[in-house]
Amino acid sequence: MSTTTVTPLTAADAETLVLAARRAADEAGVPVSITVLDAGGNLLAFRRDERAVLISGETSTAKAYTALQLNAPTADLVDLVKPDGPFHSLPTALDKPLLFIAGGVPVHRDGQLIGALGLGGGAPEQDHGFARAALQAL
Repeated sequence: MSTTTVTPLTAADAETLVLAARRAADEAGVPVSITVLDAGGNLLAFRRDERAVLISGETSTAKAYTALQLNAPTADLVDLVKPDGPFHSLPTALDKPLLFIAGGVPVHRDGQLIGALGLGGGAPEQDHGFARAALQAL
Protein backbone atom coordinates (compact mmCIF):
# COMPACT_ATOMS: atom_id res chain seq x y z
CA MET A 1 0.00 0.00 0.00
CA SER A 2 1.63 3.22 -1.10
CA THR A 3 0.46 6.68 -0.34
CA THR A 4 1.34 9.71 -2.37
CA THR A 5 1.95 12.88 -0.48
CA VAL A 6 0.52 15.89 -2.25
CA THR A 7 2.16 19.23 -1.60
CA PRO A 8 -0.34 21.48 0.15
CA LEU A 9 -1.30 24.88 -1.15
CA THR A 10 1.55 27.21 -0.23
CA ALA A 11 1.74 30.94 0.38
CA ALA A 12 3.57 31.22 -2.96
CA ASP A 13 0.73 29.32 -4.68
CA ALA A 14 -1.79 31.64 -3.04
CA GLU A 15 0.13 34.68 -4.27
CA THR A 16 0.20 33.22 -7.80
CA LEU A 17 -3.58 32.76 -7.67
CA VAL A 18 -4.18 36.28 -6.35
CA LEU A 19 -1.94 37.89 -8.96
CA ALA A 20 -3.48 35.92 -11.84
CA ALA A 21 -7.04 36.60 -10.69
CA ARG A 22 -6.22 40.27 -10.23
CA ARG A 23 -4.67 40.44 -13.70
CA ALA A 24 -7.77 38.89 -15.29
CA ALA A 25 -10.11 41.23 -13.39
CA ASP A 26 -7.96 44.29 -14.13
CA GLU A 27 -7.93 43.45 -17.86
CA ALA A 28 -11.73 43.38 -17.74
CA GLY A 29 -11.84 46.60 -15.72
CA VAL A 30 -13.66 44.92 -12.83
CA PRO A 31 -12.68 45.71 -9.21
CA VAL A 32 -12.83 42.50 -7.15
CA SER A 33 -11.98 40.87 -3.87
CA ILE A 34 -9.99 37.64 -3.97
CA THR A 35 -9.80 34.99 -1.23
CA VAL A 36 -7.55 31.91 -1.13
CA LEU A 37 -8.19 29.20 1.48
CA ASP A 38 -6.08 26.14 2.25
CA ALA A 39 -7.56 22.63 2.49
CA GLY A 40 -8.57 23.24 6.11
CA GLY A 41 -10.49 26.39 5.22
CA ASN A 42 -7.82 28.67 6.67
CA LEU A 43 -7.17 32.03 5.02
CA LEU A 44 -3.95 31.97 2.98
CA ALA A 45 -4.41 35.20 1.02
CA PHE A 46 -6.89 38.00 0.61
CA ARG A 47 -6.93 41.08 -1.58
CA ARG A 48 -9.69 43.63 -2.07
CA ASP A 49 -9.35 46.26 -4.75
CA GLU A 50 -10.10 49.54 -2.98
CA ARG A 51 -12.75 50.25 -5.65
CA ALA A 52 -14.55 46.94 -5.11
CA VAL A 53 -17.88 46.98 -3.29
CA LEU A 54 -17.33 46.29 0.40
CA ILE A 55 -19.48 43.17 0.51
CA SER A 56 -17.23 41.55 -2.12
CA GLY A 57 -14.75 40.69 0.62
CA GLU A 58 -17.34 38.60 2.39
CA THR A 59 -18.74 37.07 -0.79
CA SER A 60 -15.31 36.08 -2.12
CA THR A 61 -14.56 34.30 1.14
CA ALA A 62 -17.97 32.57 1.30
CA LYS A 63 -17.64 31.42 -2.33
CA ALA A 64 -14.18 29.98 -1.63
CA TYR A 65 -15.48 28.22 1.49
CA THR A 66 -18.45 26.76 -0.39
CA ALA A 67 -16.25 25.51 -3.25
CA LEU A 68 -13.90 23.94 -0.70
CA GLN A 69 -16.58 22.22 1.38
CA LEU A 70 -18.42 20.78 -1.62
CA ASN A 71 -15.29 20.32 -3.78
CA ALA A 72 -17.06 21.89 -6.74
CA PRO A 73 -17.17 25.22 -8.53
CA THR A 74 -19.97 27.32 -7.08
CA ALA A 75 -21.14 27.98 -10.65
CA ASP A 76 -22.05 24.28 -10.84
CA LEU A 77 -24.10 24.41 -7.62
CA VAL A 78 -26.46 27.32 -8.28
CA ASP A 79 -29.36 25.20 -9.54
CA LEU A 80 -29.04 22.76 -6.62
CA VAL A 81 -30.24 25.35 -4.10
CA LYS A 82 -33.25 26.59 -6.05
CA PRO A 83 -36.63 25.86 -4.41
CA ASP A 84 -37.02 22.52 -6.23
CA GLY A 85 -33.32 21.58 -5.94
CA PRO A 86 -31.89 18.80 -3.75
CA PHE A 87 -29.75 21.26 -1.72
CA HIS A 88 -32.57 23.80 -1.27
CA SER A 89 -32.22 23.97 2.52
CA LEU A 90 -28.42 23.70 2.65
CA PRO A 91 -27.64 27.46 2.72
CA THR A 92 -29.69 27.90 5.90
CA ALA A 93 -29.27 24.43 7.44
CA LEU A 94 -25.69 24.95 8.59
CA ASP A 95 -24.09 27.69 10.61
CA LYS A 96 -21.47 28.18 7.91
CA PRO A 97 -20.95 30.89 5.29
CA LEU A 98 -22.10 28.96 2.21
CA LEU A 99 -22.81 31.03 -0.89
CA PHE A 100 -24.16 29.47 -4.06
CA ILE A 101 -23.18 32.16 -6.55
CA ALA A 102 -20.57 31.64 -9.29
CA GLY A 103 -17.05 32.75 -8.41
CA GLY A 104 -15.71 30.02 -6.13
CA VAL A 105 -13.54 27.14 -7.38
CA PRO A 106 -11.75 24.29 -5.64
CA VAL A 107 -7.99 24.04 -6.15
CA HIS A 108 -6.54 20.60 -6.87
CA ARG A 109 -3.01 19.23 -7.15
CA ASP A 110 -2.43 15.73 -8.48
CA GLY A 111 -6.15 15.07 -8.17
CA GLN A 112 -6.28 16.07 -4.49
CA LEU A 113 -8.24 18.98 -3.06
CA ILE A 114 -5.69 21.41 -1.60
CA GLY A 115 -7.73 24.58 -1.20
CA ALA A 116 -10.13 26.99 -2.85
CA LEU A 117 -10.28 30.36 -4.53
CA GLY A 118 -13.16 32.82 -4.39
CA LEU A 119 -13.82 36.05 -6.22
CA GLY A 120 -16.47 38.68 -5.61
CA GLY A 121 -17.23 42.06 -7.05
CA GLY A 122 -18.06 41.36 -10.66
CA ALA A 123 -21.07 39.68 -12.18
CA PRO A 124 -21.12 36.00 -11.14
CA GLU A 125 -20.02 34.85 -14.61
CA GLN A 126 -17.13 37.33 -14.53
CA ASP A 127 -16.00 36.19 -11.08
CA HIS A 128 -16.09 32.57 -12.26
CA GLY A 129 -14.05 33.42 -15.34
CA PHE A 130 -11.43 35.28 -13.30
CA ALA A 131 -11.17 32.32 -10.90
CA ARG A 132 -10.73 29.87 -13.78
CA ALA A 133 -8.05 32.09 -15.31
CA ALA A 134 -6.21 32.09 -11.99
CA LEU A 135 -6.31 28.30 -11.79
CA GLN A 136 -4.61 28.15 -15.19
CA ALA A 137 -1.69 30.15 -13.77
CA LEU A 138 -1.17 27.58 -11.02
